[in-house]
Amino acid sequence: MAKQQGSVKERERVFTNFPKHYKVIFHNDDFTTMEFVVKVLMEVFYKSESDATAIMLAVHEQGRGVAGIYSYDIALSKANKATAMAKAEGFPLRITVEPE
Repeated sequence: MAKQQGSVKERERVFTNFPKHYKVIFHNDDFTTMEFVVKVLMEVFYKSESDATAIMLAVHEQGRGVAGIYSYDIALSKANKATAMAKAEGFPLRITVEPE
């Protein structure tokens, strides 16, 4: 009489990759006012007034400042919205999106 083998269950490993994060960076220029930068940070990036002021000062003193870290689509959307606001006001504010 032959023995029956039991069924063997194999586990399949599933690896999930989390989406990459991207930094939205404001660059310093000599024309965009500090008040406008604070306004954009508060309206588009939902920063508090004190956080927006700290980021604006980093942009002014160091030449660039990180407004936030987001997934690619959100980072690009926020950068485009902020750039559109700056163009509507006549400011040459430069905003870039870089991988974290």
